[in-house]
Amino acid sequence: MGHELARPSANRAAVFLWVVVAAAALLVPFAFAVSTLGGLATLMLGSAALVLAAITAGVRLHRPPFPRAWWLIFIAVGLALAGNVIVTVALPTSMSGSPVAINIVYGITYPILCAGVALLPNHRRPGAATLGLTESAIIACGAAVIWWMVFVDPALIDTGGIHTQAYLLVEPFLDLVLFGFGVRLLLLSDSRSVSYWLVAASCVARLVADTAYLTVGSSAGFPTRVSTVGWVVCNGLLAVAALHPSMKRTVDLPVNQAALSGHGATRLYVGTVVATPVLTGVFLLHEGLTGTLGSLDVVVPMIAVAITSALVVQRMRQLNRIAAQRAADLEKALESEAELQRELVFRSQHDGLTGLPRRSVLHDRLAVALGSGHPGALLLLDLDEFKDVNDRFGHTVGDDLLREVSARLGTLLGRSLVARMHSDEFAVLLEGATLTDAWSTTERVLTAMRRPLAVHDHELFATVSIGLRELDEALPAADVVRDAYVALHAAKEAGRNQFVLFDEQLREKRLAASRTVERLRAALTRDEFLVHFQPLVRIADERVTGVEALIRWQPAGERMVPPDRFIGVAEDSGLIVPIGAWVLRESCRVVAGWHRRYGTVVSVNVSPRQLREPDFGMMVLDALRTSTLPPEALILEITEGVLVDSGTVTEQAISHLSMLRSHGVRVAVDDFGTGYSSLAYLRDLPIDNIKIDRSFMPAPGPVDPAVRTVVKAIIDLAAGLHLSTIAEGVETADQLALLRELGCERAQGYFFSRPVPEPDAVRLLQESAAAAGLPAHYGDGGHL
Repeated sequence: MGHELARPSANRAAVFLWVVVAAAALLVPFAFAVSTLGGLATLMLGSAALVLAAITAGVRLHRPPFPRAWWLIFIAVGLALAGNVIVTVALPTSMSGSPVAINIVYGITYPILCAGVALLPNHRRPGAATLGLTESAIIACGAAVIWWMVFVDPALIDTGGIHTQAYLLVEPFLDLVLFGFGVRLLLLSDSRSVSYWLVAASCVARLVADTAYLTVGSSAGFPTRVSTVGWVVCNGLLAVAALHPSMKRTVDLPVNQAALSGHGATRLYVGTVVATPVLTGVFLLHEGLTGTLGSLDVVVPMIAVAITSALVVQRMRQLNRIAAQRAADLEKALESEAELQRELVFRSQHDGLTGLPRRSVLHDRLAVALGSGHPGALLLLDLDEFKDVNDRFGHTVGDDLLREVSARLGTLLGRSLVARMHSDEFAVLLEGATLTDAWSTTERVLTAMRRPLAVHDHELFATVSIGLRELDEALPAADVVRDAYVALHAAKEAGRNQFVLFDEQLREKRLAASRTVERLRAALTRDEFLVHFQPLVRIADERVTGVEALIRWQPAGERMVPPDRFIGVAEDSGLIVPIGAWVLRESCRVVAGWHRRYGTVVSVNVSPRQLREPDFGMMVLDALRTSTLPPEALILEITEGVLVDSGTVTEQAISHLSMLRSHGVRVAVDDFGTGYSSLAYLRDLPIDNIKIDRSFMPAPGPVDPAVRTVVKAIIDLAAGLHLSTIAEGVETADQLALLRELGCERAQGYFFSRPVPEPDAVRLLQESAAAAGLPAHYGDGGHL
């Protein structure tokens, strides 16, 4: 809708513009033909009226945001129109009758007209009023010198008419001022500033017309054709400028005087500065050689040259100020860039959370310390159970805990370098410290970190495991850090909240573990793992009702590797996940047939690492579905810590187990009594059986009353909570008799059988079924 309304307005403006152009063009022939004062007055009245109408129409049609300049031009032209009327009425026969009065009438219009032209580009913008004035004044002064030498000197000075006709110089001098403002418009214009170009051309036409009248028309008593045509063209250009669409534009101004030079002005005013004194010298030399040199011939050009020089000096001062400002800005920018570089370097070398140096800084300082030949030590610290803090309280609390730990370490260690290596790992470089000093410092760190830290209204403990490595100048920094990590891992494996000093045995042990990891990866692809089965015996009738699946590793061409040699490595490396999945699937596959024939159930150990996998529950169900083993025939053995630890990992484990129990899978707590043994978790968490650890079995000989009491308490507790009990490590008939007496339901151990391969397990099942007088296809539904 807005575009539809604007289109007729634009069309009307275009029509008005062409009408004005046509009217101005028609007035030019009349200017050539006019020969009487009345005709001249009529012509000037018509051209002035055209300007007034055009300005009125242009302001209404184009609605410039700052029309004040155009209204000042309107007033100036209106006063000139009034002056023409006065001339026509008061001086009907000759313009020379009262020349001073005529020049006063016309002279009044110039200040207003100059103000209007000067205001055109300003638009109330700060600094716009003075922008370009110096440059345009330099050009106007140069033009004034040439104008004086070419026109004024021959017409008034050399003829002596200056004494009686000095008033004739008033309007041309004012034209030169107006010419300067016109030049300023050109300096501030751009390629679309047609209206500015037209106004500047109007100023030039006025100067030409008035100069022609000064040199010829004044002595003839009537303006020449150059004057009349110039005045008509001057007004016509103003009229067209007022109606051109560019009259409403706000032209972007250069940011400063230096940028103004880039608008094409430099060559013009530099040429003016160079040409003005040269032409003045040539003019004075000519006047001296012809014998017409007078005081005005010297004074006026020299004054103009002096003014030009003063303006040039002013211009240079402006440029110097701009250059100084730019230099200051550049220096400030360079300082800011240098500061930014320092900030970027600092951020790249320091941790954003704690502000501590990063690993790269530690390596650099460590390399310098190793090269110095002085003693020293490197400590690597790892926060114990930090992940549980994040799981329990959120990462915000965890981040603040890291900040508090950093602050405590910084306060404790003073000028020693403390760096954050990764997540909850920190490093301390003790330069110049002997091993004894480093040992003492390490103990102080352990003691300090055993004190609680106040974080978000919580008192949190952040004990640390520390690996200590004495500096060895024969090793590169990376090897020293590697050895410190080996010692750190040994401290964590030893139970955490302690430190371990690196030695070569640790390195060998670590290398052996690494080699074991690689061999375990290969074993998965080479099918080197086996499953052995240890019978689960119902104590009441000593019949085999189930088996526990136990992994064995048989590398090709080598002796069998015991589980305690590789299970821990598999757990640490994460390989326990695929290995455990294989054991579960293989156990379900083998026992599925036994279950159909003998009702055998299978118990499979599950690592805490496996329970952290999001798809663990679905993996178990898939193994059952693939093997056709009923869920009721599968028991998953877990450790106590899996259920009673806090955090999202434990919650995920409980979620997996609860889902599997809803499908019929049963859960047993392995090695009961060696961990937490909490009544709460026995009552509330998803478990069905508890396995009494072998450490509670009485030694051969008379039964220790304390052992008897503990075992009876466990069995009674399980019975009260409706949980089944399985005793591990039964090796003697006396132990079996005690368990039968105390009411334990099932047992396993070397008394019955060692873990055996699949064929031997089949034989044991067959013998047990035969002893009980059961048919080979018998199954009891998976109940122990």
